[in-house]
Formats: sequence, C-alpha cells, structure tokens
Amino acid sequence: MNVGRGYRLSEFVIWTRRRIYILLILSGIPVALYQLLHFKWLALPWAVIAFLGTAASIIVGFRNTQTYNRTGEAQQVWTSIASSSRYWGLISRDFLTDRDKAKELIYRHLAWLTALRFQMRRVRAWESTHKRFNAEYNRQLMIPEKSSALETELEKYLSADTCRNVLQGKLKATKILDLQSRAVTQLYESKDININMFLEMEKSIKEFSDQQARLERIKNFPYPRQYSIINSIFIWVFCVLLPIGMIGEFDKLNQNVTGFMHGHMVWLVIPLSVAISWIYASLEQVGDSTENPFEGSANDVPISQISRSIEIELREMLGEADLPRLMTPVNNIIM
Repeated sequence: MNVGRGYRLSEFVIWTRRRIYILLILSGIPVALYQLLHFKWLALPWAVIAFLGTAASIIVGFRNTQTYNRTGEAQQVWTSIASSSRYWGLISRDFLTDRDKAKELIYRHLAWLTALRFQMRRVRAWESTHKRFNAEYNRQLMIPEKSSALETELEKYLSADTCRNVLQGKLKATKILDLQSRAVTQLYESKDININMFLEMEKSIKEFSDQQARLERIKNFPYPRQYSIINSIFIWVFCVLLPIGMIGEFDKLNQNVTGFMHGHMVWLVIPLSVAISWIYASLEQVGDSTENPFEGSANDVPISQISRSIEIELREMLGEADLPRLMTPVNNIIM
C-alpha cells in the first residue's frame, strides 16, 4: 500500500513505458502508410471510433470498480481480524488466572495470523506480479513473507513439536485454529474456564474461521476471466483503430493550415493518439494490478503491517516489554 501522497508521474510513466512503446508503433505505422505510401483508403469514420471508445470506457470502468471492491473487502476483513484479535487478547488474559496458559492462547493466535498472511502471499497463476512491469517495480519492495520462511516465523510463537505438527498439515492456518479449539476445550474440561467463557472463546474462534474463509475466497477466486479478457480485447482494439480514425480528421485540417505544417497535419495523430490510448491502456494496467490484494505488489492490503500491529497490542496486554517495531515504508510502500 502506498502511504505517500501518491505515485509520481515519472514513476507511472516508467511503469507503463512498455505500453507507450507499443502505442507509438500502433499509431506510427498507419500514419506512415497514409502519409508516405499514400494509402488514402486507410481511414475510418470518426463515429466508429467514438462508439468503440465509449464501449471501452464503460467496460474498463466496470472492471476497475470491481477490482477496487475486492481490495476494499480485503481491507475490511483484515480490519475485522484486528478488532477480533484485540477481543481475543482481552478474554484470554481476563478469563484465565494462569498467565502462562493465557500467553499460550495469545501466541497461538499470533501463529494463526502468521500462517494466514503467508497463505495469502502464495502465488496464483492469474496474478500479475510475474508480469514485467510489476516484477521490475516489486524489486524495490520489502515483502516479509518473501524474505523469511514460515517455519522460522512460527517458531517464535509455537513449541517445536507443535510447529512440526502444523507444518505437516496442508492448511496451516486451519490446523492452528483446530489446535486452538482443542486447547479451549481442554481448559473447560480442566475447569480453568466455565461454560460461558468456553462458549465465548469458541464463538471468537468461529469468527476467525469465517474471516479466514472470506480471505480465501478473495485469494482463490479471481476476477472472472471472461470479463478480464474482454476488457483487454476492447482496450487494444480501440488503441489499434484510434489513429486510423483520427487520420481522416487531421487530414482535413490541412485545408485551414499554412506554413511548414501544411500537408503534414496527419503526423500530429501520433502524439495525440498515443496520449489518448495511453489513458485507456493505463487504466487497464491499473485494474490488472489491483485485482489481487494479497499478491505482493505495491497496491496490496498491508497485511504484514496489520499483523505486526496486532502482535504489538496483544503482547502489550501480556505485559511484555520487548516488543517488535512497526514496519517502516520502503519507497513509500508498506506491506
């Protein structure tokens, strides 16, 4: 997530420069054919381009709205996890007179958060971090889940035997919730908590399970591929046809122009069509790069920072002093 005032124009142009190169070629070829080889038939009515541009703007706007909603929902779920985690810390501390058992519950919850964020960072085939424009930019980022191993992180919160048990499971976060529920059951059976406390803690575990399921839905079910491909097709058809539609209109301007530009107004199609097409192509690239809010890009929901903040708060509840620090942004990006 960008925590600065915004991306600089220079950053954005560099990020989209490969599309600018393509647009220069797409606009330069028809203009050269029209002006140098006199392919005067190479012109489309402007009404056709206007209609196509309207359709492209509608579909790219729809796609970007939906991808933004996915990011908004992901942020909302992690905010709910932060709130539920605070409550879990409070009831674990206040329900149990044995501080070691309370600490065990809270640390197991931190292990669940750790396993969950590592699960969210797993690479999916439809994600865009592997694309050149993102891979190049992402080299500047510091992604905690890429720079450390899950086993190393879990060892901070779980015993060696429990850690091995968790790592043997396919769904680590689910396994930890299972262990948490068993631990709460044992506390009830040993009379460390009463029935009301037991039900309240199980209710919290159910909330964590529901929140995990919502995150897994966002992670494992991408924006529908049929809408994604039709969006790309519309944008690139528009970018190909735009300079062809502008040629005729700019050729007419030669009738009202004198001087060195007389007879050469068509060449202005190249910069203007590139500028217009770049807007559409950039919107398509932005939508593609914000579609998956956990893939490890600059536009991700900052799940690592949220988890670190939760850890600090829960360990403060235990009275611990040696607390980790909040993460600092790298190039105005916080993960």
